[in-house]
Amino acid sequence: MSSTANRPFRVLGIQQVAIGGSDKQRLKTLWVDLLGLDVVGNFVSERENVDEDICAMGRGVHTVEVDLMQPLDPDKKPAVHQTPLNHIGLWIDDLPKAVEWLTDRGVRFAPGGIRKGAAGHDICFLHPKSNEEFPIAGEGVLIELVQAPPEVVAGLR
Repeated sequence: MSSTANRPFRVLGIQQVAIGGSDKQRLKTLWVDLLGLDVVGNFVSERENVDEDICAMGRGVHTVEVDLMQPLDPDKKPAVHQTPLNHIGLWIDDLPKAVEWLTDRGVRFAPGGIRKGAAGHDICFLHPKSNEEFPIAGEGVLIELVQAPPEVVAGLR
């Protein structure tokens, strides 16, 4: 195992949990109507094949997004409704350094590189499956790395 002192970035906490389904309204019945999460935004992207409601729980730097997603076209990829727990997002204090460091150590990233995500933060994804060139991956789980804004970095360090 490598020492934390050698890693040029830190995972600060959970930024989001993304849940997919064929009908976003059914997800909202549980998460919004019954559990009381607030809908704080909506994101629609043909490129990502998603219509998602961005919900929130917690306050300040401890806010965790819960994204409720349905595909724009259930027959296209990415299939945001399969599996239902689509991905987990982690706050990262220095995303470019994290991507470089992890790539150098054989971690496979999904196509698309670092880009703006639904909530406006820079993001990228670790691929759920490894391959010969990149033998380390999410072992079946899609993992989103999210650049933490300065107030989150300060609050969670």
